Amino acid sequence: MGQVSGKVAFITGAASGIGAACARVLAREGARVVITDLDDARGEQLAAGIRADGGQATYLHQDVTDEAAWPGIIAAIETRHGRLDIAVANAGIGIFGSALTMSLADFRRQNAVNIDGVFLTAKHTIPAMRRSGDGGSLIMMSSVAGLRGAASLAGYSASKGAVRLFAKSMAMECAMAGDKIRVNSVHPGIIVTPIWTKAATPAGGGLPAAPDPYEMARLGVPLGEPAEPEEIANGVLFLASDASRHMTGTELVIDGGMTGGTIRRPG
Repeated sequence: MGQVSGKVAFITGAASGIGAACARVLAREGARVVITDLDDARGEQLAAGIRADGGQATYLHQDVTDEAAWPGIIAAIETRHGRLDIAVANAGIGIFGSALTMSLADFRRQNAVNIDGVFLTAKHTIPAMRRSGDGGSLIMMSSVAGLRGAASLAGYSASKGAVRLFAKSMAMECAMAGDKIRVNSVHPGIIVTPIWTKAATPAGGGLPAAPDPYEMARLGVPLGEPAEPEEIANGVLFLASDASRHMTGTELVIDGGMTGGTIRRPG
């Protein structure tokens, strides 16, 4: 307990899934957490639940693609807490389907959240961390799809691959500035989150049926099962804490062995 005590953590896209798990884990470990999302009902409920469990959390409405609103978000954090130490650029969407049939509007919409949102997170949180004066940790949520190709996920892979290299470049920029701000990316594999059910909606690509993460993991993950969001959040906690103080510009892969190779199961 207390791995990030006294620190202020900001998490985008935190109303559900991996973002919500990051908020709960960081608050449990002592951080004062500020969470943002478009889903106000779930975001407020999450913040209230964290407070009920003894943690410190506030919720703010945010569209990460709206740059005009970013200064107000940062100002609200600094006014309430006086500093920013940890930022998790988690907000993201997945649109399934072939790039040959995906509309340019959908391709751009996915990039707006997955790339532009991460760019704006870095642009506006790094100066706030510099004002705090004690360094910081910026964690960008990529994916195993940002490390390897996947059929029917070309657009998503392109966006998550961009996050991977953007994180590396920002890590070098911060290192060159000597500001003690570390930047790393996290690459989950198959996780039990709402992204799979959304794949069967028009906004998620309109697949005939939602993919089953348990069946996908049985077939494609060497460890044979999907991860829970809390397992990704534990990796985020490590990167947010001083335990990873000598890590920057690298990837934390949490994929059950997907990028390690393939196995043949008995029977």
